[in-house]
Amino acid sequence: MEPIFHVIDRKSWERNIHFDYYYNQIKCKYNLNANIDVTELVEFQKGHGLKFFPVMLYVIMKAVNWNKEFRMGFNDEGELGYWNEVVPCYTLFHDESKIFTDIWSEYNNDFEIFYKTVLNDMQTYGNVTGVIKARPDQPKNFCSVSCLPWLSFTGFAQDTYTETSFLFPLIMFGKYFEQGRRILLPFSVFVSHAVADGYHTCKLINDVQEIAKSLPEQK
Repeated sequence: MEPIFHVIDRKSWERNIHFDYYYNQIKCKYNLNANIDVTELVEFQKGHGLKFFPVMLYVIMKAVNWNKEFRMGFNDEGELGYWNEVVPCYTLFHDESKIFTDIWSEYNNDFEIFYKTVLNDMQTYGNVTGVIKARPDQPKNFCSVSCLPWLSFTGFAQDTYTETSFLFPLIMFGKYFEQGRRILLPFSVFVSHAVADGYHTCKLINDVQEIAKSLPEQK
């Protein structure tokens, strides 16, 4: 499906003064970290012989596509707006060199189609090295997702040191761990405050939690 960019009418947009404040004056970005309960999701993944990363990637992208605040950007004319849908851009780790590349995949709301698409793309571009972008022609409507499978971190923060018009979130999750009888997953979102306050980021994380809980029940 061809991506559609919806231009926001800044004059009537309820968030316009907040966007201007955090984009042009304070220029604030922030991280929010939480543990996601993935007990049922891990049971579902293992019970069906699936790989965890594409399963979790689907959960994240479904939540992102529920929330337009995390699909925002500028078009070629510099107009602010949001995409009707975003696709995942994610990292592949190369064990031999200990260096990553990143690729992207088409998004599909159907879990089985999405899962097969990601597996196929990982196989197709998994041996491409010597570049950062292993899959060319990355679309503009993307969302970055990375994984640190070696650590159950308690907090994660990042920053950029140059001016950027980048408004999409940067999402990171770590190694899941057991606590009591539950399995928890460290989860972090790096957000532009211009487009999302704490409320919106909390909603995104809560949506991730909801989808992680409900996906096994739907299959």
